Amino acid sequence: MPYHPTLRAALIGAGAACLVAAALPAQTPPAPAGDLIPRALIFGNPSRSGAQVSPDGRNVSWLAPVEGVMNIWVAPTGNLAAAKPVTTERKRGLSSYQWAPDGQHILFLNDEGGNENDHVFVVSAAGGATRDLTPVDGKVRAQIQGISPLKPGVVLIGLNDRDPQFFDLYEVDYKTGARTKVFENPGYGDLVTDNQLRVRFASKTTPGGGQAYYRREADGSWKEAVAFGNEDAFTTGPRGFDRDGKTMYWTDSRGRDKAALVAMDVATLKTTPIASSDQADVQNLLLDPVTFKPLAYSVNYLRTEWTPLDPAAKADLDFLKGKLKGELSITSLSDDGRYATVTANAAEQPSVAYLYDRKAKTLAKLFESRPDLARYKLRAMQPVEVRAKDGLTLVSYLTLPADADPDGDGKPNRPVPMVLYVHGGPWARDGYGYNSMHQFLANRGYAVMSVNYRSSTGFGKGFVNAGVGEWSGKMHQDLLDAVDYAVKAGATTPDKVAIMGGSYGGYATLVGVTFTPDKFACGVDIVGPSNLKTLMESFPAYWRPSLEGNFYKHIGDPAKPADVPRMMAQSPISRVDAIKVPLLIGQGQNDPRVVKAESDQIVEAMRKRKLPVTYVNFTDEGHGFLRPENRLAFFSITEGFLAQCLKGRAEPIGDAFKGSSIQVLEGADHVPGLTAALPKGGAAGQ
Repeated sequence: MPYHPTLRAALIGAGAACLVAAALPAQTPPAPAGDLIPRALIFGNPSRSGAQVSPDGRNVSWLAPVEGVMNIWVAPTGNLAAAKPVTTERKRGLSSYQWAPDGQHILFLNDEGGNENDHVFVVSAAGGATRDLTPVDGKVRAQIQGISPLKPGVVLIGLNDRDPQFFDLYEVDYKTGARTKVFENPGYGDLVTDNQLRVRFASKTTPGGGQAYYRREADGSWKEAVAFGNEDAFTTGPRGFDRDGKTMYWTDSRGRDKAALVAMDVATLKTTPIASSDQADVQNLLLDPVTFKPLAYSVNYLRTEWTPLDPAAKADLDFLKGKLKGELSITSLSDDGRYATVTANAAEQPSVAYLYDRKAKTLAKLFESRPDLARYKLRAMQPVEVRAKDGLTLVSYLTLPADADPDGDGKPNRPVPMVLYVHGGPWARDGYGYNSMHQFLANRGYAVMSVNYRSSTGFGKGFVNAGVGEWSGKMHQDLLDAVDYAVKAGATTPDKVAIMGGSYGGYATLVGVTFTPDKFACGVDIVGPSNLKTLMESFPAYWRPSLEGNFYKHIGDPAKPADVPRMMAQSPISRVDAIKVPLLIGQGQNDPRVVKAESDQIVEAMRKRKLPVTYVNFTDEGHGFLRPENRLAFFSITEGFLAQCLKGRAEPIGDAFKGSSIQVLEGADHVPGLTAALPKGGAAGQ
């Protein structure tokens, strides 16, 4: 990626004291110990999030609700109280945005009902009409390829309108909407552009799932420059260019296990190591706002640790580490490098935003994302290392409820029911910090365990590749090993463990109740696939260029007759007869990644066998539940379901369905209070 605007926003010092005074929440008395935290405080909208400033420093911006829908707000730098919303989203709230380089416009993406066919929109920071910069009809996806202060009048946008598999690039004048095609994609997957928004490299998947990156020559031809096999595909890739485009930065695992940060001379292709770790991959970079060279990098093993690459960055990091609690993120730098926006979050404290003046060495609190949670005593999260049966170390995170760990030392005083909460991906990871699901479940009386099972990213290529062919095998055994760890530690008992997760975590839930039905008391599957063959046959067209590099290598190719039997053998749909415990399934009607048919088919199979399943669908959601009304509806059902299964606490459903698109398509009578909460005479909440 070229220039990233959120790493360059700045807040000038004038008026900072006024900002802080206006942002502090009103003081409220602490809640009595053990009080039930209202789920609306956990799954509702944050009060504010995503603080940025305009590149010229004149305005501050953030996301906050307008009539319950997240919108972009802008205020003069020195007068936060004068904030006003500049977007008018009324249904599907925004989760991110970025300033255009001119400091007078803001860019954002949005789709229709979670279908991921994003359009790129622009709005003036002064307010007014929002313009769609990609007014293309049909199933077309737009993405922001890059913006840069070196080309301040345009945004580079990718569109797959010509060929649904590949993205052509357009320079779009965000003031007028004028669009010019600058690159017609001849069949490359990843396009790598520099800070002049020029395509410099492009990649293709090679036989066996590797990657080949081609350099664009001066005459417009392409020459293979870098190639590597599938073993490095998840841990090697470009990270951007320096200012003049002569040096390209990579994270690179070739010849090593953990991905290192390297600099590549674009002309000679020679690489020079910059930084590495023996524990985990290099993760995030902090870039100089003028040269675009790395100032610092982070590595996340048990927790995120930042390491400076020059003395000034060291002084900054030492100062911030001495002042802030929890996970530290440096989210922006001003153009002159003086000001930074910083966020910190700990398990016991949701994200807090700060303004850091690097010259004066002062740190000012801007706002808390969920100030209403300050009344409640949130639970600590303990990073633990679980040893898998074959010797792999599984970095995991355990949160205990108050009655199991009253002194908060992370050592259980007595066993309690537990929820094994499995992350999606699978090429992602769990980490330390505030986790809404951990806090929600711990408050309801459950221990919560999250496991970085093999195939999780961040722990080196060997760990990722240990999951090849193991979707219902060793990847699932890792989860069982973590449960055994929790039982041995006295956190839970073998008969009181539920499994829950979304996407791959939903698949893991279905595997849990079909492949190992005696291990779990119940399961909660959120947008999880039940049939690996139909899953991959339904992926969006723009995923096709990369399928061989991940899914085909790790699971199998549905077009190859030799692979299909193994894929079906690893599919929960093939083992429905083994289900013994209650199951709750949540689905988004418009999900393009795990289409609704994945849930439909396993629910139908369970219905025919008269097995207990509760099936909840949301007609205006995709791969997960973005709208807070839908989150509140689903998790009100979830806590009632778990309370019946594990005997924990639950807030009554009440009016949790208000404003939701919920449909309970099966098994309403399996969850206490669910039938009564539904509208009279129908299954859909309004």
